[in-house]
Amino acid sequence: MSHETTALISLKEAMKRVDNKLQALDAQFKELDITKDKLTQQFEHHSKTLASQAAQDEIRTAVLALGFTSMELNILYSYVIEVLICLHTRVLQKLPDLVRSLPTLASVLRRTVKNKRVRIVWESVLEEYGLQERDVTALCTFFIAHGNKAEHYAANVRQMYIKDVTFMITNMVKNQALQDGLLRAVQVIEKGKAVRTPENQRASLKDLIPSAKD
Repeated sequence: MSHETTALISLKEAMKRVDNKLQALDAQFKELDITKDKLTQQFEHHSKTLASQAAQDEIRTAVLALGFTSMELNILYSYVIEVLICLHTRVLQKLPDLVRSLPTLASVLRRTVKNKRVRIVWESVLEEYGLQERDVTALCTFFIAHGNKAEHYAANVRQMYIKDVTFMITNMVKNQALQDGLLRAVQVIEKGKAVRTPENQRASLKDLIPSAKD
């Protein structure tokens, strides 16, 4: 075997080793990309979870810090409980075969996590009433905080005590998510549906419902 042939074979073997190393590096880089994507997704999910928890903590704090009288709390509670009942009732109307397995709104909310059919119906019900998940979160938080001691007032009693509940809410509820949720609860009960408004027009939300004195 000539020197040139031996050198050529050695070169080919060296190139093959280099090619194998490049393929191995390429596989490692692909694995790193996959790992990076997974870590990014986990980080984004964790960030959203933390943000959601922080927002819920703010709502809880705001609910507990409300400076309403017991009568005013009763009026707000009345709107809140009527909306929650409306949502639960409407879900059952759309899912008559699940009436026994969905006895409460809490059971509906739990089932939306794993049951696609329930989740789709729940989302359609929220859309019907002009509500979003965060509105329901705010209303449920209010209910949990005050439901054990609040009293339900009928519509005629509410009107007798408070002539402009929207002004009361916008004037005294500083947390935006809680304020929006309560205002939309009033809209659902008074108008049948909450009207969604752009972020930059939130301040005028109370104007969408005429006060009783008008």
